[in-house]
Amino acid sequence: MHIRRDVKVGLSIAAAVAWIGAVTLLIVHEPAPGAASPAELRDRLAAALTGHDADAFAGLLDYPGSGGDDFAKDYVTVLADHGVHDVRVELGPDAAAPAHATVTGATGDGRPFSYPLTVTTEDGRWTVAFTPPLP
Repeated sequence: MHIRRDVKVGLSIAAAVAWIGAVTLLIVHEPAPGAASPAELRDRLAAALTGHDADAFAGLLDYPGSGGDDFAKDYVTVLADHGVHDVRVELGPDAAAPAHATVTGATGDGRPFSYPLTVTTEDGRWTVAFTPPLP
């Protein structure tokens, strides 16, 4: 009787260790936020906004705290609600080392829109922020 209980306890411990190991591997292999280059940032940002892809958009945000995922979901929901399409992103003033990104596109009723975003870089990863650049 004790052997059966010991086997169950051993299997439970082994399952818990395997689960912790799997979660750790997923966290370690999660890609760093942002893009590897300004050109990649431009292309991935345009694709995320055009496709209303909250996860892809959240991965490009320099967002303070832990609310980036929620912000991205709300943001792309608004884009989808307005039928946003034909999104383009231009980097400037120097495309190789940009300080801002200009997002342009059209709403579902054909009205054009445009707005700037701040481009940030840290540890070789490029992101966008919805804050004005600091002097």
